[in-house]
Amino acid sequence: MKQTRKRLGDLIVEAGLISEEQLNEALQEKPQNQKLGEALLLKGYLTEQQLIEVLEAQLGIPHISLYNYPFEANLFSLVPREVAARNLVVPLRKEAEKLVVAMADPMDFFAIDDLRLSTGFQIEAVIATKDDIIRAINKYYSVDEEFDELTESTRGGESDQQENLTDESSPIVKLVNQILLSAVTQKASDIHIDPQETKVVIRYRVDGLLRVERALPKNMQSVLTARIKIMSNLDITEHRVPQDGRIKMKVEYYPIDLRVSTLPTVYGEKIVMRILDLSNALTEIEKLSFNKVNLSRFISLIEKPNGIVLITGPTGSGKSSTLYAALNKLNSESVNIITVEDPVEYQLEGISQIQVNANVGMTFAAGLRAILRQDPDIVMVGEIRDRETAETAVRASLTGHLVLSTLHTNDAISSINRLIDMGVEPFLVATALTGVVAQRLVRRVCRDCGEAHIPTAREVDIFAKRGLKIDRILRGKGCASCNMSGYKGRIAIQEVVVVNDEIRRLIMNGESVSKLRQIAVQNKTIFLIDDGLLKVKQGLTTTEEVLRVAIPE
Repeated sequence: MKQTRKRLGDLIVEAGLISEEQLNEALQEKPQNQKLGEALLLKGYLTEQQLIEVLEAQLGIPHISLYNYPFEANLFSLVPREVAARNLVVPLRKEAEKLVVAMADPMDFFAIDDLRLSTGFQIEAVIATKDDIIRAINKYYSVDEEFDELTESTRGGESDQQENLTDESSPIVKLVNQILLSAVTQKASDIHIDPQETKVVIRYRVDGLLRVERALPKNMQSVLTARIKIMSNLDITEHRVPQDGRIKMKVEYYPIDLRVSTLPTVYGEKIVMRILDLSNALTEIEKLSFNKVNLSRFISLIEKPNGIVLITGPTGSGKSSTLYAALNKLNSESVNIITVEDPVEYQLEGISQIQVNANVGMTFAAGLRAILRQDPDIVMVGEIRDRETAETAVRASLTGHLVLSTLHTNDAISSINRLIDMGVEPFLVATALTGVVAQRLVRRVCRDCGEAHIPTAREVDIFAKRGLKIDRILRGKGCASCNMSGYKGRIAIQEVVVVNDEIRRLIMNGESVSKLRQIAVQNKTIFLIDDGLLKVKQGLTTTEEVLRVAIPE
């Protein structure tokens, strides 16, 4: 009797990892040439580790973790880096006439044939995650062997160096590309190139925390800096003043936008590159991890025809992403949306975006005044930094425009006082402001190694003070996919304060922040700490993460 093999989608549903509806949605929305597994990963319905376990059961092929795997260095000469990167394959060990390789897709028979012909060995495949394989390729097919070449080239003449900086096959170009690729695969938000006395340290900011990726010899500093400056159209002869630039490129078929900033330090120029992943740029508001109450309040705020909606929080708390998601929701042919930003991070189709340029007098306030003569319906101001911008934004909202902007304050209610401190009259703030959203990012518990724990007495006490009960807390024990940190990815926690008539009256009377907070409590506002603790209850994050960014009163 012929045994029929179950389809991958059915197996994943049977394993209880996704629902039938999620499977159908992924099947309908995925492009023709995309595999189902990839579509489900992109939607975040399951993790790569979970997918591999299902594939292992379906295909009968074992899976392996490459984290701290004892690779045999001599095997890397059998499979060239280009072949390994193109086919997502890494050689593991040699057994007589057989070569065991880790593959992201062990059903890729073309790649297996390719390897068999090029190496002369019989190929046996095991499954590993795509991230694991890319990390291994970047780490073990390193540019170390090319460092000698690089050192030689740094001793070469000026004309040789210039040629090396633009030649795609030169070691320095390969090194920079590898640094960028490695950062993108690790989902880093920033790359720091820090010159020190005897070396150059490269660090990545992953999930909000910096970690050292590698250290390079000091003699490579000048060519590394020059290559990055050439890519971002900066002046390579100027080392004494800070410079800003931008790089647009494709890494592994993904469009990546890099914002580059150089800063002269004692040991040379420090370079920080902010990675803007254009493939993940536009999220829908519904996917921003708002809880249901806050989501409906936020949507009702941005759907009002006029007024100011502020999003507050420190640098790197996802304010821009929330603003872009709001603009994306409001964007249609029937409305005129204009933004003034510093810098324009993501280009949005159908929206006019202005770049602030203080050198020619194009400040936030000047840009905003010009926008108001362009018959806008919705205006987005990147940041309210001074009295002039604040007053212009307030006047714009009073003349029938919806104004979205950001402000750097610790919580939602403090931003009311911040506007008044900037010199805006309290009655204008009260009339113009319709709502404030405070936002922070917390690390998400790794979905592959999260384990339930009994909460500590202190945690039970923290929850009880906020009127919540907690029975179990999810914590990651650390695995290969989260780099042994127990966390992978980040989610936002928010508080949404809607300015109603009562709060308006208190603002006009110049009442204190504590009085405003009392009214917000009566209005059933979910504060940052509450939203964070609710997400701990859902198993999304941990109490430590929430207390790192939100202070309990």
